Amino acid sequence: MTGLAALTGLAVASPLSYLAAVAIPALDALIPLLPSETAVIALGAATAGSHDPRIAVLVALAAFGAFLGDNLAYLVGCRFGPFARRRLFAGVRGGQRLDWARRSLERYGARVIVACRFIPGGRTAVTLACGLVGYPRRRFMAATACAGVLWAGYAFLLGRLGGQAFGDQPWAGLLLGLGLSLVITMVIEAGRRVWQRRARAAGAGAAGPGAPAGSGAPAGRAPGQRAAGERVPAGRGTAS
Repeated sequence: MTGLAALTGLAVASPLSYLAAVAIPALDALIPLLPSETAVIALGAATAGSHDPRIAVLVALAAFGAFLGDNLAYLVGCRFGPFARRRLFAGVRGGQRLDWARRSLERYGARVIVACRFIPGGRTAVTLACGLVGYPRRRFMAATACAGVLWAGYAFLLGRLGGQAFGDQPWAGLLLGLGLSLVITMVIEAGRRVWQRRARAAGAGAAGPGAPAGSGAPAGRAPGQRAAGERVPAGRGTAS
């Protein structure tokens, strides 16, 4: 509760607010000390009663921080691929997350980079995977810039809605904003799981009852997994 109290003490006139707006979303990509969405919602709640034009600067800094964090994760995936794989995608579940990110990138391209900002755990998995598989850098930067703007505006708006509902109790406004965010996230995650089940069912139906197990993938490699060093084709799945 002490952390929440500190966040509700932020204000548009405080230099700490501007530092938090850019630093927390940037670091959250690899060092999730504090969920970046919580910090941006808190800024929205703390400034809900103000119409100061500097509020736009806070939103822009949050978007820029998210952009920096995404591109830092991409760089780590590019330059330190084996280390990132061992530390962040270890074990069966880690391998499944990485394989999901690869398949999603191949099929949807930039759209999944934008959508992963709103999926729990999706941001780190997808942005690191982009670096690991060599996703085109310019397309990645464009997608993360768009994602950062959409995400910062969304999180800040939730905070302002909560702050306006409880103008004299900023902590209550923050909790309301966080609650709204949690509900929306749960709806998105439920939709994603339903879509995945339908996609698996459709894939099983297309393969047919007589299809051999693991068809479509070379021997020794799981379906959807790419060979070491193999890169995502630049022309696939990047339509927005």
